Amino acid sequence: MSFSSSDFIHIRASLITFLVTLAIGGSAVYFAQNLADSAHRAKQAAQRQLAEARNKYNIAREDRDNLSTYAAEYDSWVRRKVIGEELRLDLIENLEAMRKQNLVLDFKYSIAPQQAYKPEPALDSGNFELRQSSMKLQLDLLHEGQLTRFFDSLNKRMKGWFMLDHCALSRANVPGSPLQLKAECTGVWLTLKNRSAR
Repeated sequence: MSFSSSDFIHIRASLITFLVTLAIGGSAVYFAQNLADSAHRAKQAAQRQLAEARNKYNIAREDRDNLSTYAAEYDSWVRRKVIGEELRLDLIENLEAMRKQNLVLDFKYSIAPQQAYKPEPALDSGNFELRQSSMKLQLDLLHEGQLTRFFDSLNKRMKGWFMLDHCALSRANVPGSPLQLKAECTGVWLTLKNRSAR
């Protein structure tokens, strides 16, 4: 079967309708595919956001649980003045009050200026800056039991955190004196300063 130009006139409307329908159908398929791809990308982005939100929620829940677990301990450290500024005047006043308790025959002390504490091995202190004041004590004792009572009282009475480094005991040869032992001790007063506190 063959077509002539006169036959084309009869099918022209159908042919135009077919071509228009084909163009509309192709465009519809193209736009539907783009819409599907866009919806797929939006779904993936929403799933990523949901995963991130769940992760943040889990972290926040862990932080809340940690906060409730450690809040009492943190408050205790704040009350004891381990966290905060060093209260050097309080330290000196408390040492002088201890002198009046006669826990030992006599004692002398010196406190070095506060400086950064650098433990070995290094320690990640997070948002806190570890600070120390080195302290030397010279104590006159009747017996070694006085030394332990002195440091027990020191830890109970004093604010902050005292870490004893070492003590050296020696006999005192002072005729006619109750003095029996001398102790030389060193240690540090530690404080944690919150870097974000003003």
